[in-house]
Amino acid sequence: MKKRDAEGAEPAGTVRRRGQGELETQVLAAVRAAGNPVTAGRVRERLGGTLAYTTVITILTRLHAKGAVARERAGRSFEWTAVADEAGLAALRMRRLLDGEGDRQAVLTRFVTTLPASDEQLLRDLLARAEAAEDGAEADGPAGEG
Repeated sequence: MKKRDAEGAEPAGTVRRRGQGELETQVLAAVRAAGNPVTAGRVRERLGGTLAYTTVITILTRLHAKGAVARERAGRSFEWTAVADEAGLAALRMRRLLDGEGDRQAVLTRFVTTLPASDEQLLRDLLARAEAAEDGAEADGPAGEG
């Protein structure tokens, strides 16, 4: 185990390991910042060029599988476009975790009961807005009939 200095910093020359999903978030941010379809090579450049090209391709492919980016053939490679933002990516991760659990009610109950009061209220407000919007859509009927 590596020792830290008095401020808790790691010794010089130590490579910090990224947190789970951190690299995906960085790659997605680079694609979004491009503003138009971008190649994996350009994404790599936007990230400082320190990642291997194959790592960037792997992350882009994972983001594509999650629905966070779209890709279109450009010659022998692809151009990538962001479909989700960072919040959308986090929501996709949360949904995937929830979908992998057998007892959804238990997971959601535990999640909600561990939220700080302000987050719980925010969640309640969001659910109320979604319900009101759904009720409004039902009142309009199909094709906007009312």
